[in-house]
Amino acid sequence: MAAVDTLATKRFEKILARLQEKAIQDYYNPYKTFAWPATLPTDLPWMTRELTSTYDTAAGAELDAAQLTELSRWESVNFYSLNVHGIRELLTEVVNRIHMPGFEVPSDFFHHFIGEENEHMWFFAEFCLRYGGKLYPTAVPFKGAAAGGTDVDVEHFLVFSRILLFEEIVDHYNLTMADDESLHDTIRQVNRIHHRDESRHIAFGRELVSLLYEPLRARLDAARRREIADYLKRYITYSLQSFYNPQVYKDAGISDPLAFRRRVLEDPARRTHERKAVRKPMGFFTKAGIFEDEELPAVA
Repeated sequence: MAAVDTLATKRFEKILARLQEKAIQDYYNPYKTFAWPATLPTDLPWMTRELTSTYDTAAGAELDAAQLTELSRWESVNFYSLNVHGIRELLTEVVNRIHMPGFEVPSDFFHHFIGEENEHMWFFAEFCLRYGGKLYPTAVPFKGAAAGGTDVDVEHFLVFSRILLFEEIVDHYNLTMADDESLHDTIRQVNRIHHRDESRHIAFGRELVSLLYEPLRARLDAARRREIADYLKRYITYSLQSFYNPQVYKDAGISDPLAFRRRVLEDPARRTHERKAVRKPMGFFTKAGIFEDEELPAVA
């Protein structure tokens, strides 16, 4: 079934019209919105403590307050670097589909999406370069065994599912830091503005993913659907493990950063906090019937 048959629904068109109007109302010029201070205080955290990768771990408990603050600086730069790389990937995928057969209905919204994501990539990179002096390199690209292959409709579904999952995980961090009064106003503003835009993108993504899955549900057998679900679950695990960056630990002055990463990553307490970060998307994918359960693999 062609994507156009799935996408051309009255409900979807109404949702798109509402989201496009909201995008126009909320439009801002990021190059004028941010009044970047020359420096950010290094004696204050740059990321909410509960969001840092060492929170609630035995290894993290061995660090003193100054080390934890220093770690939060580099965890923050890593988070925004992940955003830059993730946005670049999703922009490529969306640009490849705008005004293409099967995507006639959402293409107008794609223009808003592309413009906003490009601006997000700019201000995340600006933060990293101004205050961290660098962007962390992209992680090893995710590779899964259940790629769409020659099945174009499966590939479309996987692409927009990955985009949605990426945005939902990031939004958990954005919303938490936007509300954290212990953080500098610039950090809160970056996260608050990104959350505002992403709330529209997530609403759009959930509708699109649901619509793209319906024809697959009807024509794919149970084994293939489970393969697709396993692929997406591995992507979630991969995304979560990207927050455990050994270069971050090295920059924070932690000795043997690879061993430290293993200790932190393997600490059972981390599973509780990772589940908080993915609670909403896991609930959505399960309710939509894409996932049979909310179990995640330990390794991507």
